[in-house]
Formats: sequence, C-alpha cells, structure tokens
Amino acid sequence: MAIEQRLRELDARHRELDFIIENEAKHPSSDDMQLAAMKRQKLKLKEEIETLRQSLGHH
Repeated sequence: MAIEQRLRELDARHRELDFIIENEAKHPSSDDMQLAAMKRQKLKLKEEIETLRQSLGHH
C-alpha cells in the first residue's frame, strides 16, 4: 500500500535524523540553531508517522 510505503520512508528518515542529531550533539562546535531545526523536523516526522499509523488502525 502507498501509506505503508510512506510510513517506511518516514521511519527511515526519522532514524537518519536521530543519528545525525546524536552525532552533531557530541561535537562542541555543533550549531545549536541547526540542531534545533533538525529536532523540529524530526518531531514533525514523528507526528506524521503517528497520523498515518492511526489512519491504518495501528495504535
């Protein structure tokens, strides 16, 4: 299904962002504004994932 494919894509992007954020946060020279932007993007992805899962009946 298209929704399930989209969920897989969003999950992969969410994991990728999590990895990037975790690695960037370890560097003392990390850009706090960029980290905050990535965290907001990750949260939006999570919200979209949850919305799609609810529409599929996965709670």
